[in-house]
Amino acid sequence: MQRNKQVSAEAAMALIADGDTVVTGGFVGSGFAEELAIALEKRFLASGCPRNLNLVYAAGQGDGKDKGLNHLAHEGLVKCVIGAHWGLVPKLADLALTNKIEAYNFPQGVVSHLFRDIAAGKPGTITHVGLHTFVDPRNGGGKLNDITHTDRVELLTLKGQAYLFFPAFPLTVALLRGTTSDQEGNISCEKEALSLESLAIAQAVKNSGGIVIVQVERMTERHHLHPQMIKIPGILVDCVVVAQPENHWQTFAEQYNPAYTGEIRVGAKGLATLPLNERKIIARRAALELKMNAVVNLGIGMPEGVAAVAQEEDVLEYITLTVEPGGIGGIPAGGKSFGAVANASAIIDQPAQFDFYDGGGLDQAFLGLAEVDKAGNVNVSRFGGKLAGAGGFINISQNAREVYFLGTFNSRAQLEISGNRLKILKEGSGQKFVEAVSHLTFNGQYALEKGQKVRYITERAVFELRPEGLTLTEIAPGLDLERDILAQMGFAPHLPGKPKEMDVRLFKTVEMGLRERATIPLRDRFHYEPQSKLFYANFEGLQIENEFDMHQLSSYLRKLFSGLGHKVNVIVNYDNFNLNPSQEKAFLDMIQYNQEQFFLSSTRYSTQAFFRRQLGQRFKAVNTPVYPGFAEAREALSDLDTAEN
Repeated sequence: MQRNKQVSAEAAMALIADGDTVVTGGFVGSGFAEELAIALEKRFLASGCPRNLNLVYAAGQGDGKDKGLNHLAHEGLVKCVIGAHWGLVPKLADLALTNKIEAYNFPQGVVSHLFRDIAAGKPGTITHVGLHTFVDPRNGGGKLNDITHTDRVELLTLKGQAYLFFPAFPLTVALLRGTTSDQEGNISCEKEALSLESLAIAQAVKNSGGIVIVQVERMTERHHLHPQMIKIPGILVDCVVVAQPENHWQTFAEQYNPAYTGEIRVGAKGLATLPLNERKIIARRAALELKMNAVVNLGIGMPEGVAAVAQEEDVLEYITLTVEPGGIGGIPAGGKSFGAVANASAIIDQPAQFDFYDGGGLDQAFLGLAEVDKAGNVNVSRFGGKLAGAGGFINISQNAREVYFLGTFNSRAQLEISGNRLKILKEGSGQKFVEAVSHLTFNGQYALEKGQKVRYITERAVFELRPEGLTLTEIAPGLDLERDILAQMGFAPHLPGKPKEMDVRLFKTVEMGLRERATIPLRDRFHYEPQSKLFYANFEGLQIENEFDMHQLSSYLRKLFSGLGHKVNVIVNYDNFNLNPSQEKAFLDMIQYNQEQFFLSSTRYSTQAFFRRQLGQRFKAVNTPVYPGFAEAREALSDLDTAEN
């Protein structure tokens, strides 16, 4: 027997009982059931019921003021909150900071995976994400205030490795959103910017014996869509609420943008050009780190500018931008539409995106910073009386191969950019480089142990994480090292020598010319270290298409190696190297000749499995393996060097 599952928002909210564990979906405003949140708030304010709810959510769901989960920020309505990002829900954060509710902050990816594990009847989520941060039970276990006592994170050891265990618990009410529902409650999301973790939440609540309530834009008697378009099947849905149009915007900033759903494609200039200020300097310096064909994540706030600079410089096509709620490719939106993506290549569920992130799929991540200390630790989650929460920061920062933290050097400074130089008109009052961070969101020592590349980019200076600690490597032109940098820090950074000046192009009104840099000339592809006899060759993106290309490379290298006057150890980067089959024999002959005439030892690497396998097959004739990364290639080179000596 079929039944029409449509009910009013008031009738749906009347189903929520005291003490229920309510889980909500959404990312900022995308996918958030605003109509349901408003109705739940109205019921509580009118009747005082329901009371003592437990609230669980992954991504931040709010506008930083009144919308989203801010509707539920009432004493008595909510007893306990488990959330990943708190910055967009300041009213809930105030309750946590004043000990009015129990409160936890867990990584966004962990929460989204916990939904799946609850759905599957597993005991909980086991992960490495959060180790050595404030989420680790040795550092507080994610508790946010004095009245939060229950331990919800455990430390495990499996096969000699440390992990965190987040125990499962029943979820009794889901508040979700889609676009269209049929009478059986099958939900499609054709006008939603993201699918998020809606399916995982619905399955978790249903298998916990709870109820699933979905807000939609419209009803239909029967779907005329491919079944794959149904994101939440009707067997999981108990009731459906048709929202008022004003409570069902696609994001909290836009009623509907067809570019977010693939209905249209926006032009190449979809992002506004940034004015020349400290934010653009930081974004430009970060953009200099972008690697061709890299898979990249950009955080909210300051890192959003990297995409704008990449588009202005016409290099956006060389990288693939991703956002944690599931967008892959295209142009990420900013502000209150953050999370949505125009011209996306694909949009996957949020738990699947974090599978990719947690497993090391990101080549580069550009994230914000609020505090940094001498050990390279970073705090973005709690500072200056503000509870921001970690969001997906911990998942991303712990697992990306390269991590760049972006932020102004301090707060509220007045700067002037003129004559391609930076001038401090009035010093800031909010120090960001402190002796010790007040909340441990990123652990520098842990990053060093894992071999991550970590840099900290500000408009005044650039720092690098090294075994000696936070190391100052660059300073903006026009600044005094002692007065403008060292005197404004809460500690003395490692300073191995005079830092070099930041690239002068960062401070000019004209474009930097990154498009031209994408095609690297031969003269800029090689670096030699005489003291170690190490020769680095960067073949990344090199195209050997014809006989002329082959002759040019071969002649250049022979002249370069001959001029050194002795043999050297060589490491070659083959990321995205392209060799036309017609030139393969000539290329391998060149390698064989150079190895015999000029090399003490040599190794090669490519970070991409396809290129590694392809090159490995081609290089069998010259007996030269291709390693997965620089560190492995360098280690192998040392072994070869030792063997030959």
